[in-house]
Amino acid sequence: MKKIILVLAIIGMIMLQGCSGPQGVPGPQGQNGQDGLLSEVFELQNVNFGYDPNIGYNIYRTLNPNIYPSDNLLVYRMTGTINSSTPIWQLMPRTLYLPQGELDYDFDFSKVDFTIYAGGNYNLANTPAYITNQTFRIVILPGYFSNKNAKQVDLSDYNAVIKAFNIDDSQVKVIQ
Repeated sequence: MKKIILVLAIIGMIMLQGCSGPQGVPGPQGQNGQDGLLSEVFELQNVNFGYDPNIGYNIYRTLNPNIYPSDNLLVYRMTGTINSSTPIWQLMPRTLYLPQGELDYDFDFSKVDFTIYAGGNYNLANTPAYITNQTFRIVILPGYFSNKNAKQVDLSDYNAVIKAFNIDDSQVKVIQ
């Protein structure tokens, strides 16, 4: 009985390995490894927060083209400069403790748009320097990169992010 089961098992394995058929239709062209995944940096220069009574102070922009659902977005606010060619970038969300009270910068995003918020526990109109003429850098990280390297990089350090994800920020696109 054991010999018959063994013979049937061997015959079954040989028959299953010998199956072949016509080649199927080629699938769509995929991305070419890391070369096909693009990180992008763009900048909002000297923008003012608009006020909406329902959500407060905000800056809204659409993403063109849309990003993939797995992509990540980082937003940095320029807080000053060391010299004319060396800005100081601060990762958001961020809370500033001012004499007037607390001011919070935050953002959200989807694959089609993003919104930057400014809110606080005082009337932000009393500190216009924090809601007018603001400059932001937006960094789009493809899901592949953000999942693989994000734990190894200090995301609060703009220059470390640019270096770690091999992003060329010498030609940052300015959007309005």
